Amino acid sequence: MDTRERLIESTRELLRERGYVGTSPKAIQARAGAGQGSMYHHFDGKPALALAALDRNAAELRDRAERTLDGRGGVVARIGAYLRRERDALAGCPVGRLAQDPDVVADPALRAPVEETFTWLTGRLTALLDEGRENGELDGALDPAATAAALVAVVQGGYVLARATESAEVYARAVDGMLALLDRARLKG
Repeated sequence: MDTRERLIESTRELLRERGYVGTSPKAIQARAGAGQGSMYHHFDGKPALALAALDRNAAELRDRAERTLDGRGGVVARIGAYLRRERDALAGCPVGRLAQDPDVVADPALRAPVEETFTWLTGRLTALLDEGRENGELDGALDPAATAAALVAVVQGGYVLARATESAEVYARAVDGMLALLDRARLKG
């Protein structure tokens, strides 16, 4: 892995562990085994490096979600697979966690990948739920956009609850609860 890649990967790890405010350029350099000159050779500063790391986190989140949501089975089964896929609930979401960071929220460039990722995910889930209504799997009274927003909120809120209680079980219960509600919207054939 070249120096640029080590810097990005180190920043990704530190952002997830400490957030943006808690991640210093010195910590990034130490983790990456790179000097200050190397860091500033590749990036204009901490914001540019954090943006590269955040863009990568967002792209990976979208890719993993898309693979799961495009999987086999009906709409509810695919959403269930997405919600139950292997995650480190105690580490939190590598994208959503930064939405709680005041410096990220205050910087439009850093906030953009977070906002774009959740807009994409909500839109993708809305389309999937709409597909379920159209194909007769889900009740036509279901509001796809509201339900998609609730699904995203359950995942992100589940991460927060898991971190707060130091228990991944809390995340799993939130997912189970959401899937039970979604199952009630399923038309029984």
